[in-house]
This record gives sequence, C-alpha cells and structure tokens, in this order.
Amino acid sequence: MSPDTDYALVTVLEHLGEDPDALNIEWAEFVGDASTLHTFEVTTTKPLDAYFEIQLYDVGTFGHEVLVNGEPLTGFDFPPSDGWQLWIDTVTGATLQQGENTIQIVRDGEIDDEFAIGNVIIHWRSESSRER
Repeated sequence: MSPDTDYALVTVLEHLGEDPDALNIEWAEFVGDASTLHTFEVTTTKPLDAYFEIQLYDVGTFGHEVLVNGEPLTGFDFPPSDGWQLWIDTVTGATLQQGENTIQIVRDGEIDDEFAIGNVIIHWRSESSRER
C-alpha cells in the first residue's frame, strides 16, 4: 500500500488583469480575470487542517478570491505587495475531498490591478498522519 501524500503542487504561471502588456513577464500566460481551473489530487479519505501557499507577483490591492472546489475561501485570500510574495492561508469556507479537487484564482474585476501567479501548494493532514 502506497503512503498518502500530504500536499499537491499546482503550477499556474498566469497573469491576471486587463492589459496583456502591463507586466513584463514572459513566463506568465495572460488569462484575464480568472486563472485556468486547475485540478489536484487528495489521496487521503479525510483531509484535515488544510492550508495553501501561493506565489504572487505585484498584487496591488485586496479583493481577489481563491476558489477551492468552486467555493470562495473566507476572509481575504492574499494581500497587496510590490514584487514577489509567498502568502500562506488556511483553507476555510471550502472543503477538500478525497480524489480530484480544483483551485482557481479570480481577480476582482472592479479593481484596476495586474498580477501574476507562480505556483500554489495545497497542504493537508490525514487522520493516519503521525503527530507532527
């Protein structure tokens, strides 16, 4: 029996905004107001204590959303910051499930903001995980 993993790496590499030329980053595909719907696998039956880490470039304001399985997370999902940041937050307001899950980042279309997303890592703990 193979061991349960306790995280999933999702490579996004997308630019959210209104102007494809606003950021000088060749590695990020311009996608407009919402990232591609990305899927990841949860290998445990009861994922617990989930949180995510997200790499962001040049977020200008609050108000953008992270959706997990189509549900928006509660609170603000990431803060403004010039240049690169690595933000960590809990998965609240949405539930991970065994098998396929989705994650999507949605830009607040009412705000003039251009930013890029690098990678997202979703972590969880299973009931069978050793105490950490």
